[in-house]
Amino acid sequence: MSSLSTYLDELEDGDSPQPWTSPGPVAQRPPRLLLTLLGDYWWQRTEPLPSAAIVALLAEFGVSDSAARAALSRMTRNGLLVTSRSGRRTFVRLSTRAADVLDDGARRIFSFGAAGTPWDGMWSLVAFSIPEDHRAARDELRKVLRWLGFAPLYDGLWVAPRDHVDDVMTRLKELGISTATAFRAMAVPGVGMASDIPSRAWDLGGLRERYEEFIAFAGLLRDQTAAGAISPMDALVARTRVMNEWRAFPAMDPDLPAELLPPAWPRAAARELFIACYDLLGPLAARRIRQIIARYSPELACRAAYHSSELTLSAAEG
Repeated sequence: MSSLSTYLDELEDGDSPQPWTSPGPVAQRPPRLLLTLLGDYWWQRTEPLPSAAIVALLAEFGVSDSAARAALSRMTRNGLLVTSRSGRRTFVRLSTRAADVLDDGARRIFSFGAAGTPWDGMWSLVAFSIPEDHRAARDELRKVLRWLGFAPLYDGLWVAPRDHVDDVMTRLKELGISTATAFRAMAVPGVGMASDIPSRAWDLGGLRERYEEFIAFAGLLRDQTAAGAISPMDALVARTRVMNEWRAFPAMDPDLPAELLPPAWPRAAARELFIACYDLLGPLAARRIRQIIARYSPELACRAAYHSSELTLSAAEG
């Protein structure tokens, strides 16, 4: 059972606080959490922030000082952060590479599940054979394919309903993989009807359960936020959590065309609730961000802002 499902079960029993008061799994990965926070509240800004403010931001999610500073060091080594010093104080900012990653990720996350162009009946296929001594490249390719909405029909044949051939070929080149190819086709080898492919490649039953858990969680959160029952501190944790829960779906859900989906598919309802929560919580969460930064750099605190699900920037309130 997922952690979100566990929280919802406990909530029904009356033995647990509201589920959004806990950051959930995102707190277990401080580097990813930090990227999320900077992407949400320091988006497209180049001013460096005091490292002490970053540590304090992560502490809102239960991350210890030592774990926060270890994350800063790791991200600097990996080229995601750039550090500088002024006297005894250390400052950090996103690298150009990290900013580009955040921009690409934001476009993917916020466009996922939106009504797109009608399906043309074509499948994207990726066929590859990568030897065991190149396991790292093979594992990375599989991560890329899942992020793009592919799933394996067989170990070396992955399929997606949208046109991702150019994206795949670019990544194959970047990974130095020459024993793979990507192409489009009306029919998939070894499979009969197109309608048979989704149930073979994806766990649609499990995916439906994840969507229904998310809908229950986000529905409660939306109602509480609309009622004015969420504090700025809880809003920051809740908004980050709802983002973390939602952004897992593009790797699980291939965004199948309606004609290939089971009846009453819950993706649209889940997307609507995600956007409602994310946008409603923005002003409150940004207010908390400004409060924390102001402890260490009042002149920078006012520059923290939040963006909507349409990636439109707004100034924080209060």
